[in-house]
Amino acid sequence: MKIDLSGKTAIVTGSTSGIGLAIAKGLAATGANVIVNGRSQDNVDRAIEAVRAEPSAGTISGFAADLGTAKGCDDLVAAFPRCDILVNNLGIYGRQDFFETDDARWMQYFETNVLSGVRLARAYLPGMVGAGWGRAVFISSESGLSIPSDQIHYGCTKTAQLSIARGLAKRMAGTGVTVNSVLPGPTLSDGVAKMLEAEMAGTDKTFEEVAVEYVTTHRPASIIRRPASVEEVASMVVYACSTQASATTGAALRVEDGLVDCI
Repeated sequence: MKIDLSGKTAIVTGSTSGIGLAIAKGLAATGANVIVNGRSQDNVDRAIEAVRAEPSAGTISGFAADLGTAKGCDDLVAAFPRCDILVNNLGIYGRQDFFETDDARWMQYFETNVLSGVRLARAYLPGMVGAGWGRAVFISSESGLSIPSDQIHYGCTKTAQLSIARGLAKRMAGTGVTVNSVLPGPTLSDGVAKMLEAEMAGTDKTFEEVAVEYVTTHRPASIIRRPASVEEVASMVVYACSTQASATTGAALRVEDGLVDCI
C-alpha cells in the first residue's frame, strides 16, 4: 500500500519526541507538509531536524506553544489557519494515587489531554468540511478502557477522548471528514522511559529490558509480551490519516499489545 498525502497540511501536537515525533516522521514520508509542536523552541527545532534527517517528501515546520492552554491553541490557529490532518497527540501521564491527586492536577490533565484536542478540532474541522476532506485522530490509550488504579486521573482523560472522537465522527457524517481514536498500550517512548527511571536506577538493565518487565508484571494480559515501538503506533496513525482509510471513522483503533480483552 502506497500512502500519498502530498499537498496535505498535517498538524501533530506534542510531537517533539516519542509517539508524536514518530507520527510526524511517518506523515512527512508520505509527502504531507507537517507542523510539529512542543512547549519550547529548542525542542521544536530538534524535532524539525530529526524529521528532516529521515527520507521525506513533505516539508516540515514547527510551532512552540503550550497547547494545554486556550491561548496556545489560539496562537497555533492564528499562525497556521489551514489544516487537513489534525493529530491530537499532546498528552501528559504519570502514576499518582487517587487520594493524593488534587483538583489542580485533575484540571491540568483535563486541559492538556482533553481540551487541547477539543479546541483544535473546533477550530480546524469546519475548514475540512468546507474542503470536503479531512482527518482528525485523537491519540487515546488502552488506559481509557482498562483504567489503571494508579493513574485514574489519566485514564479518565483517555476515556473522554474516545467519547469526543466517536461523537465528533457522527457530527461529521457525510462531510468527507473522518474522526478516529488510536489506542496505544505500553510503548517504548521517552515518557515511559521517564516513568521507569526508578526501576532502572541501580541496575545494569536497559530501558527495553525494564520495559518488558513492566509489561509482564503490570500488564500481564499483553499478548505480544513486550511494549510496542513508537513506529508501530505511528504506522496505525498514518493509515488513519490516509485516503485509503476513507471508510474508517468513529473507530477506536487499537495498537495496545492485545491488552484489551474483548472481541
